[in-house]
Amino acid sequence: MADIRYEADVDPRALQGATIAVIGYGSQGHAHALNLRDSGHQVVVGLAAGSRSWAKAEAEGLQVREARDAARGADVIALLVPDQHHRAAYEHAIAPFAGPGRTLVVAHAFSVHFKTIQPAAGMDVVLVAPKAPGHRMRELYVEGRGVPALFAVAQDASGRAERTALAYAKAVGCARAGVIRTTFAEEVETDLFGEQAVLCGGVSELIKAGFETLVEAGYQPEVAFFECLNEMKLIVDLMYEGGLSYMRYSVSDTAEFGDYTSGPRVIDARVRETMRQVLAEVRDGTWARKWIAEYEKGAPTLRATRSREQQQQLEQVGRRLRAMMPWLPKKGIAIEAADAAAPGGAAEAPTRQEVRA
Repeated sequence: MADIRYEADVDPRALQGATIAVIGYGSQGHAHALNLRDSGHQVVVGLAAGSRSWAKAEAEGLQVREARDAARGADVIALLVPDQHHRAAYEHAIAPFAGPGRTLVVAHAFSVHFKTIQPAAGMDVVLVAPKAPGHRMRELYVEGRGVPALFAVAQDASGRAERTALAYAKAVGCARAGVIRTTFAEEVETDLFGEQAVLCGGVSELIKAGFETLVEAGYQPEVAFFECLNEMKLIVDLMYEGGLSYMRYSVSDTAEFGDYTSGPRVIDARVRETMRQVLAEVRDGTWARKWIAEYEKGAPTLRATRSREQQQQLEQVGRRLRAMMPWLPKKGIAIEAADAAAPGGAAEAPTRQEVRA
């Protein structure tokens, strides 16, 4: 059974009087900073000079400083910029002040586990990983609820690292729902595998393959879109609400029988072996090294693939059909040309902008 902790398990003295620096103000950063502040803690947001988020954080009533200055005076430093910016942010803003008496908090174990950063031996290093996007984390906190999270300790120089991690989880609202003990390795390896094999890579390729199979067989692209992409949300919502059994209970007997008979033919032994290979590359660091090398070259493969994928027939048909659905928010994605790290190492999230289509 999992080791799950709740608010009653938290030592209320663990963060008492501590100054917490939140480095970054993106999806996770803004939610952590606001929830910590509203839980009564002293919070300072650390950003690069000229950051687009500076005015936004100040408008929320938060104190904002350049990242290095924020880290200088902090007891707890939450590094919440994207993974690929951790090294620059840590080396510039945190490393000069790392050492005994300081705690480094990350929300994803990537940089610590794969050693793109090397935290000082004398500091505590902990993980608090909420299992929801930042905006949802903030919404539920305001409602008096919380999202579940994972927590782990990588370095316990003080002997109090776990107490600090749990107190931080409580302060951001996660201990209301429950915080599950894990390890840095388990968190990042399962996360990367899930993204690549199931949640993003697996689902995207399954949808594309189904759509293309129907279109190649002569069916209308619009009909193929509804069957292979649009209705995916209906099925996933049922799974989310009650698991696979509830989904199967909710669909027709015809659909359920097709699930059992054809699903294992599509996701067969060969696919499962490929998943094992993907997991092996995640666990031994091969994929992490590949991603870091890609980013350091300016992410040419990522950018070219992103552009190509946006122009595929599936996406073009989807844009047309969503215009027929007045109940949907009409959203599109504009992607800027550069993903450059912000000056001084405290980079923003990848330079993507959501726009009205």
